[in-house]
Amino acid sequence: METSNSSSNSNSISNSNSNSNSKKVHAILVGLPLQGHVIPFVQLAIKLASKGFSITFINTKHIHHQITSSNASAFDGGEDIFVEARRGSTGLDIEYMTITDGLPLEFDRSLNHDQWVGANIYCLQAHLEVAVCKIVTSRPSIRCCLVADSYFVWASKLASKFGLVHVSFWTEPAVVLDIYFHRHLLKENGHIGLGSSARKDIINYIPGISSLKRTDLTSYLQEEDLTTMHPQYNFASLDDTRKAQFILSNTVQELEAHTISAVQAHVPFYAIGPLFSPEFTKSPVTTSLWAESDCTLWLDSKPPGSVLYVSFGSYAHIGKEELEEIANGIKLSGVNFLWVIRPDMVSSDHVDPLPTGFRDEVRDRGMIVTWTCQKEVLSHHAIGGFLTHCGWNSALESIWCEIPLLCFPLLTDQFTNRKLIVDDWKIGCNLCEERPVTKEEVLIKTKDLISGSLGHELRDRIKGIKKVLQNAMMTEGSSNNNVDSFIKDLNVAFDKKN
Repeated sequence: METSNSSSNSNSISNSNSNSNSKKVHAILVGLPLQGHVIPFVQLAIKLASKGFSITFINTKHIHHQITSSNASAFDGGEDIFVEARRGSTGLDIEYMTITDGLPLEFDRSLNHDQWVGANIYCLQAHLEVAVCKIVTSRPSIRCCLVADSYFVWASKLASKFGLVHVSFWTEPAVVLDIYFHRHLLKENGHIGLGSSARKDIINYIPGISSLKRTDLTSYLQEEDLTTMHPQYNFASLDDTRKAQFILSNTVQELEAHTISAVQAHVPFYAIGPLFSPEFTKSPVTTSLWAESDCTLWLDSKPPGSVLYVSFGSYAHIGKEELEEIANGIKLSGVNFLWVIRPDMVSSDHVDPLPTGFRDEVRDRGMIVTWTCQKEVLSHHAIGGFLTHCGWNSALESIWCEIPLLCFPLLTDQFTNRKLIVDDWKIGCNLCEERPVTKEEVLIKTKDLISGSLGHELRDRIKGIKKVLQNAMMTEGSSNNNVDSFIKDLNVAFDKKN
């Protein structure tokens, strides 16, 4: 286990505006070891520390190794990813710690999902328990809470063992949590759990959600066999989340008001998103798991709004056949494009998952990289649209940059996020109406998004959604108010507890 020193003046702030350290809250933060979860967890740590919390941020050695090895120049031998954050904001009390998840550093977790899930259930829990014991013993506080990712199955048990208040951090929209909380209704009504015989009609009985299609459910709820490892893990983690005293979420109150009310009937829920860095494109904490290519010069050479950005996120996989159809559709469309293709994105023995000759044929108008800084890309004036897997971080970042979305969900919450983007907010469209995708659909949708009427319509609507995000982030906006309400309610919980 490794630790680094926290801020030297960590006792200078109190979240209750008091000089008494006995009132200062110590929060232990541990997120699911995936980039899409690490990013909002880092921003949450900074947010809470800026409000006077004392933070211990626990990362896995594997994630830490990926970050530091991919961004060696940013660390220069340092082992603490929060050094710059503390330097740039006097008074942030953030201690950084790494623990093993039980798997070798070199082990490919992305392509061995079952082993990775097993490690999260058993090995990570054991190492975290040892770490929490040391933290609680070395820094005794009557006001200590465990802020754990909602996708852990053991968080409530761990918090209870050490007498900590259990705060769950939900990194996705409230609608996904609402669906999981009411999955018993889906089962009772025959929309899940019946294999191929499950009902396909509209779902209109979940509190806080007017209507859903079965294809809007998360990928695990759509599976024919819900007794397999991954659905069962998700169900167990969400059942554990219902035991939390509080839930924080990286969503926006005004975007999901009715759904949030339905969730609040079960657990106190606080929408505190979007959790962006103040400068948006420049975070004081490096979180990228791969070396980033600088695409600025190439984008500078392209006309405004002429480039399609293509990325399917940091974890989800895509089949080679579908990838080839997308590639051929983009080629036929004639549009400029910037495409992020991770080395592990396609489960295939092929060295290059793209069609033979594709790179040469599109060399004059396409740039293909293994990773890049997405916020910088989306902020560039050359970007006119985003072909996306519909990850929640990607959705929020696109809204902020007013970039319309072409949706191709692959896994977990992405199918439900697509519903919000396309059906509810109408700021994106489906890449295809039914799978598998065809090059003809990609051709038509890509051209219409970048240079047709579709793109203009979506861009007009996305401005209004961005305004909702901006208002929420203001000093008196809903997100800041909800953070303050959470802090007040948390202190009340501590007072009752003691």
